[in-house]
Amino acid sequence: MKHQQLLAIILLVPACILPGLALTTAHGQLDRSSLPIPEPKPASITTLDARDAKAPPRFEVKAPQGAPNVVIVLIDDIGFGASSAFGGPCRMPTLDKMANAGLRYNRFHTTALCSPTRTALLTGHNHHANNAGAIMELATAFPGNTGIRPLAITPLAQILRHNGFSTAAFGKYHETPPWEVSTSGPYDRWPTGSGFDKFYGFIGGETNQWAPAIFDGVTRVEHKQSPDYHFTTDMTDQAIKWVSAQQSLTPDRPFYLYFAPGATHAPHHVPKEWIAKYKGQFSGGWDKLREETFERQKKMGIIPANTKLTERPKEIPAWADMSADQKRLFERQMETFAGFAEHTDAEVGRLVAQMETIGALENTLFFYIVGDNGASAEGGPEGTYNEMMALNGIVGKADQMMAHIDEWGGPNTFPHYAIGWAWATNTPFQWTKQVASHFGGTRNGMVMHWPKGIKAKGEIRSQFHHVIDVAPTALEATKIPQPKTVNGVAQRPMDGVSMLYSADNAKAADQRKTQYFEMFGNRAIYHEGWVAATRHSIPWLMVPLPPLKDDVWELYKVDDDFSQANNLAAKNPARLKELQAVFDKEALRNHVYPIDDRRSERFNAAIAGRPDLLDGRKTLTVYPGMTGMLENAFINVKSVAHTVTAEVDVPDDKTNGVIIAQAGHFGGWALYMKEGKAHHEYNFFGLERTKVSGDTALAPGKHTISYEFIPDAKKPGTGGKSILSVDGKKVAEGQIPKTQPFMFSADEGADVGIDGETNVSTDYKPGPPSAFTGKIFKVMVEQK
Repeated sequence: MKHQQLLAIILLVPACILPGLALTTAHGQLDRSSLPIPEPKPASITTLDARDAKAPPRFEVKAPQGAPNVVIVLIDDIGFGASSAFGGPCRMPTLDKMANAGLRYNRFHTTALCSPTRTALLTGHNHHANNAGAIMELATAFPGNTGIRPLAITPLAQILRHNGFSTAAFGKYHETPPWEVSTSGPYDRWPTGSGFDKFYGFIGGETNQWAPAIFDGVTRVEHKQSPDYHFTTDMTDQAIKWVSAQQSLTPDRPFYLYFAPGATHAPHHVPKEWIAKYKGQFSGGWDKLREETFERQKKMGIIPANTKLTERPKEIPAWADMSADQKRLFERQMETFAGFAEHTDAEVGRLVAQMETIGALENTLFFYIVGDNGASAEGGPEGTYNEMMALNGIVGKADQMMAHIDEWGGPNTFPHYAIGWAWATNTPFQWTKQVASHFGGTRNGMVMHWPKGIKAKGEIRSQFHHVIDVAPTALEATKIPQPKTVNGVAQRPMDGVSMLYSADNAKAADQRKTQYFEMFGNRAIYHEGWVAATRHSIPWLMVPLPPLKDDVWELYKVDDDFSQANNLAAKNPARLKELQAVFDKEALRNHVYPIDDRRSERFNAAIAGRPDLLDGRKTLTVYPGMTGMLENAFINVKSVAHTVTAEVDVPDDKTNGVIIAQAGHFGGWALYMKEGKAHHEYNFFGLERTKVSGDTALAPGKHTISYEFIPDAKKPGTGGKSILSVDGKKVAEGQIPKTQPFMFSADEGADVGIDGETNVSTDYKPGPPSAFTGKIFKVMVEQK
């Protein structure tokens, strides 16, 4: 009896006051400050027969009533002055439409580089606080740069998912540490481990739009084999299918959709009909384009009437000084980029149109962010037909590229434009991507659109904001608080502030008072209308850098000087010193120090000091079915002595196919068979190929095929001796003049038994046609 009385008392006590069951607030709402929200402990039921009992209500976490959907569209590597919505030459009618029905923000900022911007965007925390001081592939051992998102920072997707949202990401995801991109995981920092129920896209900084390295969730999948295939179209198809099904099945459940095309990052890949739309439109060159854009921006009210057009730096050549051939090449480069931008916007338009069709757009908070940094100058002074060369520190020359001009943007190129176009599409600002000291690297256009929640239409907002402000804006709109704990871990308060205060009040005082910037030693601090800045390095100049302590600082009153044109450092040294102290304070708070200004060298994990999946092992044995092994998950064979030994069984003297290959058409190596004979080919950026081949077909049966590279010198990019052997007997020898020093590919990995995406050698076609027709027992790759 006493037990039954106690049980009755327990049943009468509200769950909100039982110890450990703080499920609701004093107002009866779910307590969303601790995630995941715990289920209430079910009361014991004394009734014997279920027919006589009443089931308690089902516990389900739902989003707050009326919460809008959230969509973030993030375009890659496009400058402030590129899009038509912000006065540029690239026609982007979907962006124009959203801007005319929403708000343009003309003082919105990024970090100057992709991974850091994306991590900050997706979490609401500064990039160094996320340990993303640079791209994931350049992570180091220092706090602020380790590449590992702290448990005290929970992505927006995870917060929304725990609060009743469906979540999905499509396109580029450059936030996963590269040494975790393998079958071994862990998968905590993959999209599906970071709050997204669905992911379809690529892991890394870029991909070949014609032959992408795609993951569906955590599974590597082949793209559709079609002559008109393009990844942006594919990912849009997938996003449309997902959002349509989600709203069909659960129309009352809001969704969060992150849509991040690889465009307009290099390679600039786009169908030729989109390039043709811009034929002849850039014959005036980058100096004239910059002037024309500047005038449009003033006429549209995108920039204040008193804005000054900043001067061309001496490091960027004048258009007038270019030769006729150079001009012809450079025009094609910009025509391709503009077509790429318009094509991407058209795909965004298909997604928007479907959202309208299913009735979801009206109550969707839609962010259309035009760039994760300024336009990219990583193509170098004359651009490049193969961007991998630029990322390895090799500067392209126009005379190398003229033969590719007619196929520029197609599958046989991996192109990037010249630095002059990057500078022009960052109008009216100085510098480019990676240069975090100046707005050419960090200021990007942003459109916010929410028909049900924002009254103002077609207006411009000039409050100073940053990508870290997007997540808090989404939380305020959905009426979801920042969590205080997640999975028992106390959370770091977001660095961002909501932008909704500015939505219906163009004159509202800025809520963001301070923001630091740092990338490869280029650094700046915004504080209460002023910016102190120092440019330490230039992306395309691979020259010795000055000591960080000797960097010269500049000072701008950006509330009055929109483009950072008037350096006041000499006139106001006291203010400069004050801002430098603010930078130091923010740098310490966010783990910015020590600053690392190295670029290409940090692609080598040993040099950078980051984890290596192989952890110092000198030998890796791989087996059939192991494909897509990225460079940080595969043994390093660049510029070092090594052997590749394959144990195979050949069925006949006509055996074909790839035994093992790394990377593809734009650089890599492959060990393969053709018509029964063994071959090894080294492909230097698609420019020079060194092949050693046996002259006799192998007899049916088991064989050991081995390859050895003996370097000429201990330095990056060294050439060396290339030796091919079969069953312990040397069958061919050659000399590789030079090798790729720091990386083969950003997206194509090593494959056993096939060569996916693109083909290293022209002796075979990529994908299924390259499959080995014999049997592979194992392949051992060993550093010597």
